[in-house]
Amino acid sequence: MASVLKKDDAFENIPSIKAKTLRINLNPDIYGTFAEIGAGQETARHFFRSGGASGTIAKAMSAYDKAFSDAIYGVEKDGRYVTQERLKHMLSHEMQLMEERISRDEHPDRLFFTYANTVATIDFSKRYKGHGWVGIRFQLDPTQKEFDEIILHIRFKQNEARLQQETLGIVGVNLIYGAFYKYHKPRKLLKYLYDHIDKDTLEIDMVNFSGPSFKDVDNRLMSLQLIRNDMTDAVMFGPDGNNLLPAAVLYKKNILALRGSFRPVTKVNLDMFQKSYDIFIREQTVEEENSIVIFEITLSNLKASGEIDERDFMDRAELLCSLGHSVMISKFQEYYKLVEYFSNYTKSRIGLTMGVNNLIDIFDEKYYRHLSGGILEAFGKLFFKDLKVYLYPMKNPDTGQIMTSNNIKVHPRMKELYKFFKYNGKVMDIIDYDPEIMHIFSRDVLKKIISGQDGWEEMLPEGIAEIIKSKKLFTRELAPKKEKV
Repeated sequence: MASVLKKDDAFENIPSIKAKTLRINLNPDIYGTFAEIGAGQETARHFFRSGGASGTIAKAMSAYDKAFSDAIYGVEKDGRYVTQERLKHMLSHEMQLMEERISRDEHPDRLFFTYANTVATIDFSKRYKGHGWVGIRFQLDPTQKEFDEIILHIRFKQNEARLQQETLGIVGVNLIYGAFYKYHKPRKLLKYLYDHIDKDTLEIDMVNFSGPSFKDVDNRLMSLQLIRNDMTDAVMFGPDGNNLLPAAVLYKKNILALRGSFRPVTKVNLDMFQKSYDIFIREQTVEEENSIVIFEITLSNLKASGEIDERDFMDRAELLCSLGHSVMISKFQEYYKLVEYFSNYTKSRIGLTMGVNNLIDIFDEKYYRHLSGGILEAFGKLFFKDLKVYLYPMKNPDTGQIMTSNNIKVHPRMKELYKFFKYNGKVMDIIDYDPEIMHIFSRDVLKKIISGQDGWEEMLPEGIAEIIKSKKLFTRELAPKKEKV
């Protein structure tokens, strides 16, 4: 590896943007291209301004005209330009040109990179704030055959295109600098993306690391860092462990969401999912091919003694992904905030699958005292949209009575409000549940696993117990942190 890329922490005090660009420009080995579409050559400009850019920048370009852009990077199937696919095509095309045009024989120590972004800034109506994809493909060793890659999705919060352009330029510098000088500390690299940027001006709601330098990086854990660092309100990852862009996954979809701790996922959780899904897809306005199921965990469900247990989080993620499900981690403690978030991306049917206790909590006024309109404001946001609650019954442990929407006990002051939603079809009972598994609770299974008791295996979906045992999930000592967060 080139000696200039030492794992250097001498710059722990935040360097200025000029200092970052100058450090890269004065590095004789770092050499690459800039391809920026949609907001001007904001990132490249910082490198030109700082001086010494001729040794760093092979090419800087913007292909604004769609015809030119298509001629260079190809035609996208869906006709859209601000997408992850477009960004990847840009990175791939520009890196290929680097390898073709720069002789390795003449420049054996060159560390190639290509930086690209494709964005849409705020429109004239000011209703559309704008968003974009930013990425870098790079190498840390000139003999490296496979390139490393970092891809981000950002959302602008500023109300002027000029300010958004400036913010984009700073993010780009931070990303390039982090790629070469903080690659060994990916969690810190994420934090440094906000150097010289206020968090209320920009949201980063997706990041993916790939390549040989990041072979030990779990992108699900990186998505958790976005939440922990207040970079975004919700993140998603798929069964393959890679992070997903919530907006792309949820856009115009019918959404069925199940909230839980899933610690671990049990037969009851899957029965809730399957039975509610069967009802959901039979709804008149729901098309199965345009529907998605989300297993959602709130941040508060990930905290133990006020701290987030990352290993415990990964254990839950491991099991849910093994079952083929997409998972969302959110900061939304109240259901109405979750529904409000979904409503940003879809006007189609939203379904919430929940147990009796969850529904009772929804009608508890104490959760809405911070709202000027109290519980009525929250319920206006929760039930105003095309939403329905699918209620899974519970057996009363004292009386053995099956609790459903017809006999649950809400606070006396909430009875009439509950009746209103119940009789307007906003709450639907799941009636074909499996009565043989109603005694199963995740917390009881977890206690058995931790204490080494027998008999918990049959409480879990097929194959889950084997994964827990083979990987010793929920029982391992926390590994020492390799990197301070």
